[in-house]
Amino acid sequence: MKQLSLSGSPRENVGKKDAAELRRQGKVPAVIYGGSDQVHFYINEIEARKMVFTPDVYMLSIEVDGKTYKAVLQDLQIHPVNDRIQHMDFMEVVDGKPVKVKLPVALHGQARGVLNGGRLSTLYRKLSVTGKETDLPDAIDIDIAPLRIGMKVRVGDLNVPGVTFLDAESSVVVAVRAARGAMDDEEEEEEGEGEEGAEGAEGAEGDGEKKEAAPAEGGEG
Repeated sequence: MKQLSLSGSPRENVGKKDAAELRRQGKVPAVIYGGSDQVHFYINEIEARKMVFTPDVYMLSIEVDGKTYKAVLQDLQIHPVNDRIQHMDFMEVVDGKPVKVKLPVALHGQARGVLNGGRLSTLYRKLSVTGKETDLPDAIDIDIAPLRIGMKVRVGDLNVPGVTFLDAESSVVVAVRAARGAMDDEEEEEEGEGEEGAEGAEGAEGDGEKKEAAPAEGGEG
């Protein structure tokens, strides 16, 4: 996973009034849990937005009051109107123990079905997984080049060493849907063969006409 360092400041008071005051100052209340103790702190909203509004997922090193914690973002609250970050929850990561995160889906290549006029449908932008820190990739890579119209990639089709997928195996991650005017590879091949056969038949008919005409010319001579 990608690495990112953050610097936080401990909260002197924990409560709604204190949290509201921090937000007015452009700061985001946060907590680290999962370790021996909960750590309540705050970070600048500008730094928080760089981490939240991105497709990337980070393994974080958070420094609070002289101590550094390794953690991942587990949950956050965003204001429904102005999209400002209200609160952030971080899960402390312990070396050697699995961690639960949502990793982004990265699609590679151009699907055959799309080249034939189909429509690419991406149903999951991120997938829930669990694994040790050292086994977690930056993203779940999927090669969509072989996908033809009607084909899908499900969670159960994915295999990343050391990673366990938590979404249902039957869940469709990406698919190529049929669209108006789209033609599958097999249909193209069949149509091409039909055209070649028609051309051959026309050629044979033309040859027959010439052969029939030749004796008639000889008889007149």
